[in-house]
Amino acid sequence: MEFKLNVKKIAMQHFRIYFIAFLMIPLMTFAEDGSQLWLRFPAKNGISADQIIAKGNSATLNIARKELSSHWQGQTVELRTDKSLKSLKDGYTIKSGQNKIVIASAKEIGLLYGVYHILRLQQTNVSTADLNITEKPSYDVRILNHWDNLDGTIERGYAGHSLWKWEDLPNTISPRYEEYARANASVGINAVVLNNVNASPNMLREDYLKKVKILADIFRPYGIRVYLSVNFASPKVLGGTENSDPLNKNVQKWWKNKASEIYKLIPDFGGFLVKANSEGQPGPQDYGRTHADGANMMADVLKPYGGIVMWRAFVYSPSKDDRAKQAYLEFVPLDGKFRDNVIIQIKNGPVDFQPREAFNPLFGALKKTPEMVEFQITQEYLGQANHLAYLAPLFKETLESDTYSNGEGSTIAKITDGTLRPAKITAISAVANIGEDTNWTGHHFAQANWYAFGRLAWNHELTPEQIADEWITMTFTDNEKFVNPVKEMMLTSRETVVDYMMPLGLHHIFAGGHHYGPEPWGDYKGGRPDWSPVYYHQADKNGVGFDRTVTGSNAVSQYFPPLNDIYGNIKTCPENLILWFHHVPWEYKMKDGKTLWEELCYKYDSGVHKVRNYQKLWDTMEPYIDEQRFTEVHSKLKIQAKDAVWWKDACLLYFQTFSKTSIPYDIERPVHELEDLKKIKLNMGHHN
Repeated sequence: MEFKLNVKKIAMQHFRIYFIAFLMIPLMTFAEDGSQLWLRFPAKNGISADQIIAKGNSATLNIARKELSSHWQGQTVELRTDKSLKSLKDGYTIKSGQNKIVIASAKEIGLLYGVYHILRLQQTNVSTADLNITEKPSYDVRILNHWDNLDGTIERGYAGHSLWKWEDLPNTISPRYEEYARANASVGINAVVLNNVNASPNMLREDYLKKVKILADIFRPYGIRVYLSVNFASPKVLGGTENSDPLNKNVQKWWKNKASEIYKLIPDFGGFLVKANSEGQPGPQDYGRTHADGANMMADVLKPYGGIVMWRAFVYSPSKDDRAKQAYLEFVPLDGKFRDNVIIQIKNGPVDFQPREAFNPLFGALKKTPEMVEFQITQEYLGQANHLAYLAPLFKETLESDTYSNGEGSTIAKITDGTLRPAKITAISAVANIGEDTNWTGHHFAQANWYAFGRLAWNHELTPEQIADEWITMTFTDNEKFVNPVKEMMLTSRETVVDYMMPLGLHHIFAGGHHYGPEPWGDYKGGRPDWSPVYYHQADKNGVGFDRTVTGSNAVSQYFPPLNDIYGNIKTCPENLILWFHHVPWEYKMKDGKTLWEELCYKYDSGVHKVRNYQKLWDTMEPYIDEQRFTEVHSKLKIQAKDAVWWKDACLLYFQTFSKTSIPYDIERPVHELEDLKKIKLNMGHHN
């Protein structure tokens, strides 16, 4: 009897706990922890089912219906498939009359994109009374590259472990897989590479492909196709072939069979991303073959299924040549030798995702080969998940750069989107900053960079201002007293990071390996010269900067006229790149009359002051947003302010040993000793 009563008592307690938990579900769903990203639609119900007119019952259409019935507060919506809109690809039209809004597209995914468009208008308080909108995406493939490893770690990941739980798949499915797909679809991202470019051959094992199939099935209704990074040595490692030579018939047969196996499981599989013969990764050059030989072999096995090969141009090997020249030197001789389903994936700059670099001269130089940009959303070199750095201005700076390859107006955007060089397929990519952290990206403001990449991939004519406006309003509040100052902070933040890290074209003076923090004195004995910061800044008693003019490495010759002359002449070179292209004397007079040394000092100092101003500004924002996100951003800004001083002191005290000139007296004095700064060693990750 006693026993039974206790059981009853326990059962009642459990019921109460579950009941309270059940009541709290709506609160938890809308917790102010950043988990909702920008998708903070009204919690109240949307329109009724009879106000949604749509023929068909596909998974994609059902998602569109669900989004409208859950969140849309306006008039009746008709979703209309219209094959005559084929030229818009997966774009759409939105027209509103007196009684309803009509979203039309040739594809069902276009209808879902249209639904997210009107929800965005609603969320940003734009009137939907008289809409006449036509949207066509700038790029066919708008892809996130995840540098996630099979063990759950993420190379250059700063938001926790990988979202993909390989050990649980295919049996246990995280609800975040669908949340991730929804977030991407809401900004038009339609493709994802699931694994690191430093790929494990095991990714292509049958058991892993079955796990990949589960993710592909979840993503498909949201219009997202799955791609995989592949290891070039996979046939030998997995298949036991004698080598992985792309001209070996047994190797070709292995890849052909592997492609057949993948497409049986995933009929809409997108294709392969390949990092080969770079940083020690295997590739066709191991067998005396070219990048074209390797890419074409893979392209041929994917061709029957409509798959593509994205072949990375991030190649550099021990060489006497300036590292900034290597991709151009290896790929330009191969122009026109690639299959039409190969696209060359090129980092925005010629070195490596620096806070600022000159654009990659390979853009435009390949006249007969499709090219795509690779950006980095994850802030490997921009303070990682600790620093606020809104990257839309960096993305736009690259896309709007004029290569002059077809004369004036040959921007990277026009070269890569098919305007100047019609291509079978156009694409744009970025390395994701997403992990299993509750807020997805480690820093609440880092969500804006995922959002900004998606919006620019869909429409590269949007401005950083427009995108910031949307994101702030959707993510935080529409109160102008919050939106306007925070937008100003975001828009200046990337330049602020450049100022306190590496102004005037300085680059790659980070601590080795993890790239967090300064190490301009880094000269790694016994290592490759181009892994050392001193290789890049070249500081000596005469000056600082890398001479890439005709008297130096002659990297300027890789740019089309008139850029080669503009960059090559110290008087006409843009000052924000002067140390990228020139070894500049310490006493050189800048355009504002300061010496180079003074200019460097004032830039570093201004970077520090700007971050402190962000702190002050953010403190005044407390009344407008929730406590949790306010406090978490507040805490990150403290770290950023300390780091900015660390950067300023380390760089100025070190460069002062060469300039032999005092720091201007109206600049805040260093608070560190150089020798103490040299002792700092952080234990963190490695490189891509």
